[in-house]
Amino acid sequence: MSRADFHSQNLDTARDEARRLFAAKAEMQGTWLNWVAAQLYTLRPAEYASMVRRELQSLQEKSDS
Repeated sequence: MSRADFHSQNLDTARDEARRLFAAKAEMQGTWLNWVAAQLYTLRPAEYASMVRRELQSLQEKSDS
């Protein structure tokens, strides 16, 4: 499977996972960063974890503005 195929097949799931992780931020407050790092560490394959990480970064940037 090509990288582009992998990305297109997994983008919606990665966005859903990022939203789920981001939603826990308000409740967890100071412990969220360590928790979310541990959650990302468990995601496989690494390319998928990177997709979720990028989506989380996008959500964070949107919430900061």
